[in-house]
Amino acid sequence: MDASAHVGVTGLGVMGRNLARNFARHGYTVALHNRTASRTRDLLDKFGHEGSFLPADTAEEFVAALQRPRRVMIMVQAGAPTDAVIDEFALLLEPGDMIIDGGNAHFADTRRRETALRERGLHFVGAGISGGEEGALNGPSIMVGGSAESYAVLGPMLEAISAEVDGEPCCTHVGSDGAGHYVKMVHNGIEYADMQLLAEAYDLLRHAAGYTPSEIADIFRSFNQGRLNSYLLEISAEVLAQTDARTGSPFVDVVADAAGQKGTGRWTVQSALDLASPATTIAQATYARSASGRRRLRSSHRGLPGATTDASPMSRSEAARFASRVEHALYASKIVAYDQGWTMIQDAAAAYGWTIDLAAVARIWRAGCIIRAGFLDRVREAYSADPSMISLLTEKDFAEEIAQAQVPWRETLVAATRRGIPVPALAAALASYDTLRAAHLPTALIQGQRDYFGAHTYQRNDLPGTFHTHWDEPDRPETRE
Repeated sequence: MDASAHVGVTGLGVMGRNLARNFARHGYTVALHNRTASRTRDLLDKFGHEGSFLPADTAEEFVAALQRPRRVMIMVQAGAPTDAVIDEFALLLEPGDMIIDGGNAHFADTRRRETALRERGLHFVGAGISGGEEGALNGPSIMVGGSAESYAVLGPMLEAISAEVDGEPCCTHVGSDGAGHYVKMVHNGIEYADMQLLAEAYDLLRHAAGYTPSEIADIFRSFNQGRLNSYLLEISAEVLAQTDARTGSPFVDVVADAAGQKGTGRWTVQSALDLASPATTIAQATYARSASGRRRLRSSHRGLPGATTDASPMSRSEAARFASRVEHALYASKIVAYDQGWTMIQDAAAAYGWTIDLAAVARIWRAGCIIRAGFLDRVREAYSADPSMISLLTEKDFAEEIAQAQVPWRETLVAATRRGIPVPALAAALASYDTLRAAHLPTALIQGQRDYFGAHTYQRNDLPGTFHTHWDEPDRPETRE
């Protein structure tokens, strides 16, 4: 077979098929391979007119169709299936060739695979691709991890097929080995938080303010005209406006209230724990999904008492004022959740030796990805002005907005508590904010407890060093360890 393909895609499920079509639409010749040959034929039958494709029945034919250095993009299920495909193709490639994993791989697997293939002279690229089926076809956000050498060859192609904002591609070289998949994982963790915050805002507007789903759709559309402008808010309004064709009821009333998840949220929380990175809003959003799926556990608690404080229905004018407070609470909590994601990225970069441009992360998330939002351009500007900024919460404009949100944010949570409406992500965001701004935390007591039962020692505010109190000998001075 003539070696004329610029890139090869193996694994022609929805994402792989659409990425292959995206490459072809941008003028690249694409080699195609799938274990089930019917998928290859189906793609050619339906979309062969969109560009230049070279189908291959075997791995050998597929590799032979690729120009050097060969670029093999694998789009298969994460875990063992990915390892199997890598092992198969690595035997057929030569030094300087590259394997690109465009799936939702765990970053630790990507680091392991990159090390193993580097020893064989091959480049391994972990490319986090966000945007779902539509993004893969029309322009995703792409977070690329791997060597600078591989990006020099592959980067222009990925930038060409990515989304674009103001003439800038939503694709960047994030860092070495697993950095790209790590940033994509954090993206998904933020996505969990953003979705949960929107769900809680809907719950408050419906069960505290008394709005119908269609009315909340209109409220969300008005929110979307301002600083909360985002893809997730836009589609939330569409979902709330939807009527079930079978029953005529609001769509949200006929859908089971058990949210699914594919694991990236859990990975984010697990990584946050490993790094001691306080991503509490992301964690609570992930736990909320887990709790929603525990139908038997929830039903066994349904008879327990709840809020007993009288909370009379709101008038229309009161409901409108409450909706304004919810907007403040939603916006402030969203900033906290995104800030926790950026903190995780900074913590991971320090732990794994990555150099990550935080402004570039904000830049490539402005389009193509699920958490794309208008305020990300301001995040990009903030990190461009101060690349070493520790937290978005300290940036002047964001800090002023959070200051303005203080009363409505807190009043929103009071209203939720009075009515027994669960708001785990909103509450976690406020608790995180209060934790960070507190001059003193009660953890001094925890250190005392730890020293008492386990002699774990503690530090003092007034003296350097580490100390241990002899709790069973009250007259004996503490010991400097």
